[in-house]
Amino acid sequence: MAFRTLDDVDVKSKRVLLRVDLNVPVAEGKVTDTTRIERVAPTILELESKGAKVILLAHFGRPKGKVVKEASLKQIIKAMEKVLDHSVHFAEDCIGEKVAKAVAAMKDGTILLLENTRFHAGEEKNDPAFVKALAVNGDIYVNDAFSAAHRAHASTEGLAHVLPAYAGRAMQGELEALEKGLGQPEQPVVAIVGGAKVSTKIDLLNNLVEKVDALVIGGGMANTFLAAEGVGVGQSLCEHELGETARNILAKAKAENCTVILPVDVVVAWHFEANAPHQQYGVDAVPADGMILDAGDLSVERIKDVIDSAATLVWNGPLGAFELHPFDRGTVVAARHAAERTKAGELVSVAGGGDTVSALNHAGVADDFTYISTAGGAFLEWMEGKPLPGVVVLEKR
Repeated sequence: MAFRTLDDVDVKSKRVLLRVDLNVPVAEGKVTDTTRIERVAPTILELESKGAKVILLAHFGRPKGKVVKEASLKQIIKAMEKVLDHSVHFAEDCIGEKVAKAVAAMKDGTILLLENTRFHAGEEKNDPAFVKALAVNGDIYVNDAFSAAHRAHASTEGLAHVLPAYAGRAMQGELEALEKGLGQPEQPVVAIVGGAKVSTKIDLLNNLVEKVDALVIGGGMANTFLAAEGVGVGQSLCEHELGETARNILAKAKAENCTVILPVDVVVAWHFEANAPHQQYGVDAVPADGMILDAGDLSVERIKDVIDSAATLVWNGPLGAFELHPFDRGTVVAARHAAERTKAGELVSVAGGGDTVSALNHAGVADDFTYISTAGGAFLEWMEGKPLPGVVVLEKR
């Protein structure tokens, strides 16, 4: 995948419309987690240092085309200035006369944040008139918001059709890491897919069995596959109605020569709470009144062996109820093993999805993986093999 980056353009004195993800958590008017601001800081500062007029476009929350005071981007300026160590100006809208005046007043190397693009219905509709109203304030468009790249909105896709378009450094880093994960990976490739429900990951599993050498299925999803094979899972979380879907995925994996690894033993408890009394059982002996909350010791050892066999690992979803001690053990042990192999230079490890990031942070290894994607929906759609509108428009023709 060849795409245009900041290496392909001279930005000095140019008005750069930079799409970023500033959809950060806010409590009582204060930003509680600046991770997303930190991700886009290198692109903002590079453009600023090269003498561009940096005009930031972003959405915040779901105001549905109306002005909602609680969804104003004004409340995140202090946090941005702290991360960037640079003053950030603000415009009360993202199109119109106020913005035109604010942009006209900019000097080279200054930063202007425009108000929430989703205050206008034209943003999510990708309305050509709204795209044109945004574009009038820019000479160049740069997209640094991979997390919104699966949406064909005005500020994530539309602008790339009317202005010269480039990937920012965070977008570039994400695309290069994902290419190493499933695009042009080093073989063999192993995927770990966990989480609660098969229903949310049918497309993902169908795509992965075509691309990976081995697929580890864990979490509540594994119960559905076990039940589909006639194994009793007691009171465990299980989508019994998806038995045929699970069997079809297993049959496809066999046809594609992809080894599917399901638990052979499990940790069973009788209450869904931290430190609940628990016991390990083989999967053929799960008590009818018990619930599976984690992979057992033998299963975890088998997962470690599979990780040892891999040159590339793609991970989405925990292996058990990682938020409850001690049912986090399977996820933590496997994650730390993958991290050790990565640090030793023996594994390319790419992980993403909300619960996955939380689980790897919980295991204390998020910084040790090759790449952690903070993009939820976009990361999943990429893993499903779907084209992302905000990425396709950045490809070199």
